Amino acid sequence: MNILDGKKLRDEIFLKLKDKVKDLKLSLAVIQVGDDEASNVYINQKKKMCENLNIQFKHYRLQESILDDEVIHLIEKLNKDDTTAILMQLPIPNHLNKQKIIDSIDYRKDVDGLTSINAGNLLLGKKGLIPCTPKGIITLLKYNNIDLKGKRVTIIGRSNLVGKPLALLMLRENATVSICHSKTKNIKDITLNSDIIISATGKNGLVKEDMIKDNAVVVDVGISKIDGKLFGDVDFDQVSRKCSYITPVPGGVGPMTIASLAENIYEAYLIQKK
Repeated sequence: MNILDGKKLRDEIFLKLKDKVKDLKLSLAVIQVGDDEASNVYINQKKKMCENLNIQFKHYRLQESILDDEVIHLIEKLNKDDTTAILMQLPIPNHLNKQKIIDSIDYRKDVDGLTSINAGNLLLGKKGLIPCTPKGIITLLKYNNIDLKGKRVTIIGRSNLVGKPLALLMLRENATVSICHSKTKNIKDITLNSDIIISATGKNGLVKEDMIKDNAVVVDVGISKIDGKLFGDVDFDQVSRKCSYITPVPGGVGPMTIASLAENIYEAYLIQKK
């Protein structure tokens, strides 16, 4: 069993990027509505990344009761100024129209890759900004020389942030993709025939040893906190005895998401420059 070490690769990516961005005035604007505890942790990670790479970090913390038009007004201001990258920190309160707000972000500054334009570009195989977690997973697998061509890949989870874009990226790599979700029957029948299993549900211990075949590759995207300790979707102790590669939680996919965000900020700069 080999560990897919996201921290090590993140540090290598940062090192290469540091040289590319050192003379550029790059900036990331993060818009947060409310005070979600998990969001605060993720925003802090983004702030640290910006400090590491000398990227200006702008944090806009908005009241939970704010209306769509007020959020969009702020985004439109950031679209027009010299801000390089804009990110809407999710989740946002239910009374807000999430896609309307995200679509108000200039697609050239949309480093989460969630605007309809960037999602459409991904679907059509065009160049554009790609969601950070799926991008990071592909980077991590390729770095470890895991060939995706012709492999049977099962993704558990169908979110716009991870599951759907990851399926499209896997198809680009000529993998054969299955997507499982809460309504899928007999998930085990599908995962047992899979070369690569990627779980992104946030349900602790969902993927067990009897669900994977020998020497499968297992990528754990899920994260949940129990009694102050972090857990993934995968029963790590059991599954790691059977698989060929596995990502730890924490230290696997999380650092790769941050590394991909850094890459996307630089890419957003290049797109705007053109």
